[in-house]
Amino acid sequence: MSLNMRNIALFAIIAVFFLLEAVVEWKIGPSGTYTIFAGTWNSSLVILNLCLISAIMALGVNIQWGYAGLFNTGIVGFVAIGGLAPVLVSSPVVPEIWTGPGLYRLIAGLALGVGVVAAAAYAYQKTRGQTRTLSVLAIAIGGFFLYRAVLDPAVVFIEANNPAAFGNIGGLGLPALISWPVGGLFAAGAAWVIGKTALGLRSDYLAIATLGIGEIIVAILKNEDWLDRGVKNVINVPRPWPVPDEIKLQGSTWFQEWVANMGWSPVTTSTILVKLLYGSLFLTVLALIVVASELALKSPWGRMMRAIRDNETAARAMGKDVTRRHLQIFILGSAICGIAGAMLVTLDGQLTPGSYTPLRFTFTIWLMVIVGGSGNNWGAILGAFLIWFLWIKVDPWGNALMYTITAGMPEGSELKHYLIDSAAQMRTITMGLILLLVLRFAPKGLIPEK
Repeated sequence: MSLNMRNIALFAIIAVFFLLEAVVEWKIGPSGTYTIFAGTWNSSLVILNLCLISAIMALGVNIQWGYAGLFNTGIVGFVAIGGLAPVLVSSPVVPEIWTGPGLYRLIAGLALGVGVVAAAAYAYQKTRGQTRTLSVLAIAIGGFFLYRAVLDPAVVFIEANNPAAFGNIGGLGLPALISWPVGGLFAAGAAWVIGKTALGLRSDYLAIATLGIGEIIVAILKNEDWLDRGVKNVINVPRPWPVPDEIKLQGSTWFQEWVANMGWSPVTTSTILVKLLYGSLFLTVLALIVVASELALKSPWGRMMRAIRDNETAARAMGKDVTRRHLQIFILGSAICGIAGAMLVTLDGQLTPGSYTPLRFTFTIWLMVIVGGSGNNWGAILGAFLIWFLWIKVDPWGNALMYTITAGMPEGSELKHYLIDSAAQMRTITMGLILLLVLRFAPKGLIPEK
């Protein structure tokens, strides 16, 4: 079988999984407790939409690692900061904040904080020895207290404004689609700041630094209520055009007439239509990123990045600015992850900072790239679809497996109780097993880099 036919066959197998989830209803256990395949298009489309978003995240990581060899373990932070964009861009405006003194003090405090950081950096560059240490410490310590003195009253004012409904600065009320590129810009800005300090580190230290910075970003989102309500979450994030609300869609005259003529269920049809519209938007963004990534990879720039990845010393000897190129690729990959983070929040309709965990948004994304094939965009997409489908389905499959194994055991058996309880760990075990098998039998991934 040729390589192209093999790749097509792999994607066809994934398509069969989604088709089985959509049309085959397979449940076992008492009253169908354990689901193998749901047999509904709604379930299949839910998984598909999340696969599309995960594929975009995997492309961002593949650009960093597959193109340039940058080991970024702080993916969760860039996804989270991208998810903040829909809250600040498309959420409704809170008039009390705009007309009160809190917003101006908040802007002044944040501007002061940026000025303190800039002043400390300037002092560090212009001074030497003990003078450098003392000047930077004086600016940092004095600036911190001044910054808090200006910012804290504004934070108190904002968080006291109807905390049950708002308690944060709200948004600009702009269309949700605008928030997607803004999420990319947020993540790119964070990547620039991080990259200027961390990209000079060796690969293992870079991994440790980005892991810690990613957790710091998530911690900020969890604790700064004035920004995003913290762990109280932001709900009712507006949907992107042209995705309608299901209830409003069911109440429209044209929709009622259409489903009546077709003999379909209004509720089921409306939910499927909404998911299809979401999927169309996500697929469009994914296609644009894939085309741009493929063109970049095959360009002189892409060949230069792979040369830097394979041998930095030789690339430097040829006059290439390796540090600058690493920063460039780090920003690009992080921006793509930020776009995916904004898309995920608009799909969920809410921002939940507590849901940003390294297992979901770092380890799993890395697993997608490794399994699919690092350095190959199509491999990253395949890995994203395969891993996320299994991530969703292994949990009910694990319960069904343990039910089947323990069906003949007597009630009260300690072994039966232990096996049933262990089903909750099947997802983690399966992901680890897949990683081991791929590293053993296909170390370059299912679709290796050419």
